[in-house]
Amino acid sequence: MRKLTRLTAASVATLTLTAGSFAAFAAAHHASTGSGSAANSYRHEASGTEKSAAQQQARHEASGSEKKVAAGARTASAAQAAKWTARDVQYPKTVTLHDLKIPMDDGVVLRGDLTLPADADGKAIDKKFPVIATITAYNKGVQQYAGGLAGGDPKYLVQRGYAQLTVDARGTGTSAGQWCAFCSREDKDFGEVMQWAHEQSWSNGLTAMDGPSYMGIAQMFAAAAQPDGLKAIFPQVPAADVYRDVVASGGQIDIGFIPLWLGLVTVTGLIPPTAPPSDASPLMALAQHLAGAGTFTLPLILKAFAGQEPAYDGPFYAQRSPINVVNKVNVPTFFVSGEYDLFQRGTPLLFENLQKRGIPTKLIIGPWNHLQASGGGEVAKAGLGSLDELKLRWFDHYVKGIADPTLDSDIPPMTYYEQGTGAWKSGAGWMKDRSAATYKLSGTSKTAGAAGSLTTGAVTAGSSSVYPIPVSGLCTRSTDQWTAGLMSEFPFPNPCNTDNKWNDKTGVVFSTAPVTKAVTLQGPINARLYVSSNSGDGMLSVAVEDEAPDGTVSRLSGGWQVISQRALNTAKSRYLDGQLIQPYHPFTKASKKLLPKGSVAPVDVEIFPTGAKILPGHRLRIAVQAFDIPHLSPILPDLLSTLTVIKIFNSAQYPSRITLPLVD
Repeated sequence: MRKLTRLTAASVATLTLTAGSFAAFAAAHHASTGSGSAANSYRHEASGTEKSAAQQQARHEASGSEKKVAAGARTASAAQAAKWTARDVQYPKTVTLHDLKIPMDDGVVLRGDLTLPADADGKAIDKKFPVIATITAYNKGVQQYAGGLAGGDPKYLVQRGYAQLTVDARGTGTSAGQWCAFCSREDKDFGEVMQWAHEQSWSNGLTAMDGPSYMGIAQMFAAAAQPDGLKAIFPQVPAADVYRDVVASGGQIDIGFIPLWLGLVTVTGLIPPTAPPSDASPLMALAQHLAGAGTFTLPLILKAFAGQEPAYDGPFYAQRSPINVVNKVNVPTFFVSGEYDLFQRGTPLLFENLQKRGIPTKLIIGPWNHLQASGGGEVAKAGLGSLDELKLRWFDHYVKGIADPTLDSDIPPMTYYEQGTGAWKSGAGWMKDRSAATYKLSGTSKTAGAAGSLTTGAVTAGSSSVYPIPVSGLCTRSTDQWTAGLMSEFPFPNPCNTDNKWNDKTGVVFSTAPVTKAVTLQGPINARLYVSSNSGDGMLSVAVEDEAPDGTVSRLSGGWQVISQRALNTAKSRYLDGQLIQPYHPFTKASKKLLPKGSVAPVDVEIFPTGAKILPGHRLRIAVQAFDIPHLSPILPDLLSTLTVIKIFNSAQYPSRITLPLVD
């Protein structure tokens, strides 16, 4: 009952749902524990003192030490970080100044709360500090009730000599203006906020940023603006390509979470300020927020479901996608992601871009949904330190300039959880040291009946019918993932998160024989299925799974693709050993093309990245259905064409297959 009580009390404040990419985040109790315990803190033997900005920059430029990490994977352990411990608390007390005015260049005033180190009397220390900023769309005023909803409890870092600035984004919380979810004006605000923080009397001119989800995305846009003094960022679960990552995976609209997220931002923006300043501007801002709901939020939802512009990829989503500005991010960046996160697809792509350009960067991928990864309470299980400790270590080194010679040897470029073994693995980078393996579909699978085969050998020709069963997906981990992890918050076991076999009876299944040698994979997966459709359209929902000897079926990852959006942009697709491993579809209205009646065509389904090991005696398998409820819904004009029978063909003429990235 205690867990259920927490869930109920935080029901509004619990879902901090992500931004322009439309994702969800941070349960209050996860975020409150997400800071991690300082009890297991680490300290470097020679922590040193703050270095000059010039020294810090020189070290930044020479930080190619990540390249020294050996290729391949190795198990991460707590012993790796044992050479470093967190600095002791310097300032036991802190003080928060509320609703500071932050003017933008168009005259709109944003507001922020500033937490500073305090003396024994609770007065702010008269000293300049480096500033860590968090920009939220979920009302900074709820932080006292929801812990990390506005970016986490700032005290851990403030007590160690930082200032924490938490700012309501334009049109949200106590800030004026109308919210527009990462529009160009809002993105400009992010850089201006950081420039403002750089120039204040309580700032020593050095700044950083942290926070999950929406706040993580804001960091990417702020860093791309390259404001003076910004030295490092620490984004948890940021999106890269908001359309493909979460808004419309495979071309259908995410209904499990997007309307809820848009509603949450609107509702939290209408909460009156708890301690309004003497002027009436915050109250006036409420009227602007309400107007924004009528001119932006509601029309956006209605237009998307009506099949208008927001239903398709284009300039609206390009503006709101960090992947399009990541080339301008030049500061050290530490990412946290989740195997079952809303941005499971996107966060690694941001990491990969920075690493290729030589920017100091790290990535931790845990067995977490969006709420869990946002809260960060389980980050310490990776064996590298708690979330708070990792932030302190990152900012001490790259912001304060404290020498940390074992940082790169202690923390690999990439650390990820391996499904199937429960081990933590590390590697030199995203999709490094991988080789392609192809398994071909063979034989025929029947709904709720016999399975077909996955084979590397000769194929038996066959065809399998996928029927429109609109409960497919309901009893799977997909439901938990695409509601940001809400299903995991209830105080009773959810067998749907751990066994997919009942859901798989609503579709067709293809599996290998029990493997005799472990199959280790990590990265994105492509399923190329040759299909026909009675209506010329429909959706393919493909799950990659691990079937244990006792019949338990564990979902490793999933992918989706609307048949009429099968057009492929080969220039933007990823290939491995000459094989398509991550397809890129345009998803525009112009690229939409029905499948002619009676014809068969290949459809490439992007299956989001995962890390797993199929142990000896287990089977690798895929399950294919026509729906993924409550995750995805067709737009209204496509509703009838979705209620169709799709047939999958496999033969020498129609070589349906999946291509996996194996760890070398």
